[in-house]
Amino acid sequence: MGRISRVFTWRHFLILSLALNVGFVLRFVNEGVTSRAEQSIGNGFCVDEKMMKFSETVMADGEAHVSKRSSHVSSSVNACTDGEDRVINLDHGDPTMYEQYWQRMGEETTIVISGWQSMSYFSDVKNLCWFLEPVFAREIITLHKTVGNAITEGYHIVVGTGSTQLFQAALYALSPSEASRPISVVSAAPYYSSYPSVTDYLKSGLYRWAGDAHSFSKDEPYIELVTSPNNPDGFVRQAVVNRSLGIVVHDFAYYWPQYTPISYPANHDLMLFTVSKSTGHAGMRIGWALVKDEEVARRMTKFIELNTIGVSKDSQLRAAKILRAVSDSCEKIDGKGENFFKFGYNLMAGRWRQLRAAAHESGLFNLPEFPPAHCNFLSRAFEPQPAFAWLKCDGEIEDCESFLRSHKILTRSGRHFGVSPKYVRVSMLDRDEIFDLFVERLSNIH
Repeated sequence: MGRISRVFTWRHFLILSLALNVGFVLRFVNEGVTSRAEQSIGNGFCVDEKMMKFSETVMADGEAHVSKRSSHVSSSVNACTDGEDRVINLDHGDPTMYEQYWQRMGEETTIVISGWQSMSYFSDVKNLCWFLEPVFAREIITLHKTVGNAITEGYHIVVGTGSTQLFQAALYALSPSEASRPISVVSAAPYYSSYPSVTDYLKSGLYRWAGDAHSFSKDEPYIELVTSPNNPDGFVRQAVVNRSLGIVVHDFAYYWPQYTPISYPANHDLMLFTVSKSTGHAGMRIGWALVKDEEVARRMTKFIELNTIGVSKDSQLRAAKILRAVSDSCEKIDGKGENFFKFGYNLMAGRWRQLRAAAHESGLFNLPEFPPAHCNFLSRAFEPQPAFAWLKCDGEIEDCESFLRSHKILTRSGRHFGVSPKYVRVSMLDRDEIFDLFVERLSNIH
């Protein structure tokens, strides 16, 4: 990275922070930072204590993808100096650990799109989801068949700009249009921290967030969100409310063999998937839904049409190339190349061993224990090794997020997930250098 010559004032920082979406990341490097420090930061940027404190005064109390204390910090080691002054941001699940795999793939996943390609709004006018690229749809079907984690026959595929847009489209499609009041949307705590804020963001008259599914007792229609494996705690989930008036949306963002045993091909009415956690390509902003009911799929397509007039063709074509590479890696019989999911499995298994050893060494933290299950894809039994660690502070530590923050480790508090602040969610998906530094620091907290 070249050195930025201009020094930003706090006023510049405030203006930029407010102007950009929370999910974007800013880079500020003063002229006094050495080139060695710049190289150590990589794709991140320097953060010092003043910036950390300043962020608390200018950022709203967030329950979206990035919390107020770290929304302006990249998911890397953010360092202006070496050693103990480094701030480790594991608040959000930026899946950069996969970079090393895709770097080794080289030109095999390169795609060239000419200036005249992908110019039309339309991809396949005969398809219900008319902006779905046919090649991407084929690769989705191939990948699910290869892994065995979902049935695709008899389903409509709806593509979205990430699973968040598909989640909103599903709420729109499933809500009764003639109801006298909004339909309740629930999820069992601990639930994904963005569900409440995304549900209520538009203040829709069609649906509204109604909290923890465990405490929902109304005899009326509802939509239940089931994330399995669950974000944040990693456990396999089933619907909780189970009433005749309910509709269930299954979020399978993490139902891939690097995270959890693939025990059956999912075949629920509406299932959401995303490339961000399956292959690590979060910046591609592509997800897909498998939808049984044609009218629901049609209404979801209409929502995306009204929202963004379709989904980027360029991203779909790139995603198709990536999914093809993943499927091919699982089927190679010549010994060349590495099975993508075996790579991910081995990496996650090693990281969970490291983390458990660090928590044991510290003596101040607890991690969930998972029962092993047989994985049909990997042909072995293993314990789930989730993309996030659901860490609990023991003893008299009541606010685990603040406690870890005092040790320059940024996490997301349990209160964002509808539970006690004694819990935090920790991303397991960052680069090796950052993760190794995290477990080393955690083990030394006594």
